[in-house]
Amino acid sequence: MTPSVPEPITGAVAGPWMATARYGIDPAPGGLGLVQDLLNTISAGAPRQPDLLDDLGSASEWVRLAVGQWSTATGRRAPDVALDAAGLRALRTFREELLNEVDARLHATPGPGQPVGASDRVPAGSRTTGATLRLDSDGSVHLDPAGVGADLLVSLVLAALFEAQLADVGRRIKTCRNPRCRVAFYDRSRNNSGVWHSVRACGHPTNLRAHRARQRQVD
Repeated sequence: MTPSVPEPITGAVAGPWMATARYGIDPAPGGLGLVQDLLNTISAGAPRQPDLLDDLGSASEWVRLAVGQWSTATGRRAPDVALDAAGLRALRTFREELLNEVDARLHATPGPGQPVGASDRVPAGSRTTGATLRLDSDGSVHLDPAGVGADLLVSLVLAALFEAQLADVGRRIKTCRNPRCRVAFYDRSRNNSGVWHSVRACGHPTNLRAHRARQRQVD
């Protein structure tokens, strides 16, 4: 029996995700859109967008819409995810851990003999959550998230990341190279070489500032 990778990972984009849509970029395909959308609940952009996990009301509304969109994107039943104050704190912590890990993978300066993007940084910690393996009648095995509240949402995100790794598309989730930004985007370039969530909004201004700085050093 071979573990199956759900087709929605490489399937068509289902529609807008609340957090990601604020930054005018396309969502990642399938369940990976939930990973990107959680990362994009941060306060970023110009004008600055609010942090959707700032309070329980806005966070609960984001969770409700995100889980519904996850269901649409994956073709799976939407679970009931109810947040409380403790769960919101845990979700904020998880989001920051995830942002830091993506940042470290992409923007760390490699040491001698390390490939570009590699880092000798010791991870801040590990994250574990519940899940079950389900055998279908056709012999395929599926990973089903488990848990309640914030733990269930974390399980959904980690399961989506695991499936994306199997499909070799998880590495296409990136954060903008502009340190003032950190917006998460899905790199659709052929060689996975994108570094800006928007070349117009972040790439051109950053490159222009760097060019002017070099000119001042020459002068």
